Amino acid sequence: MGPTPTIRPLDYDSKENKANTNCPPRPGPLLCCSCQRSSRLLYRPAARCRPSTDPHGHPPAQPYLSRCNSIRVDSGCWMLYERPDYQGPQYFLRRGDYPDHQQWLGLSDVVRSCRLIPQSSSHRIRLYEREDCRGQMVEIAEDCSSLQDRLHFQEVHSCSVLEGCWVLYEMPSYRGRQYLLQPGEYRRSHDWGAASARVGSLRRATDFY
Repeated sequence: MGPTPTIRPLDYDSKENKANTNCPPRPGPLLCCSCQRSSRLLYRPAARCRPSTDPHGHPPAQPYLSRCNSIRVDSGCWMLYERPDYQGPQYFLRRGDYPDHQQWLGLSDVVRSCRLIPQSSSHRIRLYEREDCRGQMVEIAEDCSSLQDRLHFQEVHSCSVLEGCWVLYEMPSYRGRQYLLQPGEYRRSHDWGAASARVGSLRRATDFY
């Protein structure tokens, strides 16, 4: 078991943050969602909130955070969700500044839960033409902005994540609905939360570009 993620207000008056030149200027309420010193997510919320974690150690964000006006990711990779309990539209974030929800491709500024994505040094995923990991198969180990150029079939009906975590996108060029895949088998598109087998691109969930 790794360190437990927490949600807590960022203390601008602490010695650590006064000495930290990367600490953003005091904008009002600012939350820090952190797993450890080197992996934390900074929220600039429109509503006040208080510290909390769920039974699994992930920060629930809701009901303490109703909206998210902007985000800064110091390090690590994160998945945001528009509904509690990691439900609803998902948004993949890695290190950088997101001044508004359009920058993380959000449909709105609502964020009700989030999770830190485990990191891996290697990534492999197998995509299948049919359900239950049957039919033609393509194994991929790197980001792919257009699956149509790599696959001999039109839709991905199942997949097997062998190493690392991946993010599937409904459209090419990392656009459209997003789905986080962790190691394991997904025997049908519903298993990763999709309403159809349409997949246009995918990328490794890593903290580097």
